[in-house]
Order: sequence, then structure tokens, then C-alpha cells
Amino acid sequence: QVQPVESGGGLVQTGGSLRLSCAVSGGTFSSYTMGWFRQAPGKEREFVGTITSSGALTSYADSVEGRFAISRDNAKNTVYLQMNSLNAEDTAVYFCAASGRGRLILRNEADYGSWGQGTQVTVSS
Repeated sequence: QVQPVESGGGLVQTGGSLRLSCAVSGGTFSSYTMGWFRQAPGKEREFVGTITSSGALTSYADSVEGRFAISRDNAKNTVYLQMNSLNAEDTAVYFCAASGRGRLILRNEADYGSWGQGTQVTVSS
């Protein structure tokens, strides 16, 4: 069973940076497209970014383009989300997810079959 586990969340001031990690156990990590999503209080879960299995391609939501960056280390079965220039609108629970459709850019949460429990990111002014 594929199991992602997020870490690295916490409290950060506006303008600060944070790096989230997602370690994946089970399956073949190097074959998965990985995605990051977030859910703010009272809102639907939304797409943040995705990276293909080789790491060659990434795609981001407009709201984080240029501020967030996804990378992966297939030797460590881990995907990262580097978040810079954080603001209050980035406050949310952040989830990582795995999809077996590893060569594709996937922006829809329905394309992902395995999800982590999430990690809280709070940006304070």
C-alpha cells in the first residue's frame, strides 16, 4: 500500500519561507506523479502543484507560481514543496498525493489514489 506522509509544516511570518517534505512508503516512488494540494478553513481542497515521476515536468496553480517550487529525490522516496514569500492566503492544511500515472502532469485531485494526512501551515502577519 502506497502511503505518503507529510512533514515540515508550522507557523511562519508573512514573507517567510517553509519547506514541506512528503515521504512515500510502499510501491515504486520513481514511477509516481506527485501532487501537492491544500485546504484552507471553510474552503474546498485546491491544487497547488505537481511533478512528474522523473522530475522533468512541474506545474503550479496561478496563486503560487513563482513563489513555490516542487522537487523530488527518487533515491529518498521523497517529494518537497519549497514555499517562499508566504502570505496569509497560504494558510491551510497541505496534502501530498501519489498517482500511478507517472509521466503526466495531473492537476485534478481525482487523478490521485494515495493521500497523506496533511500538515498545517499557518502564516501570521
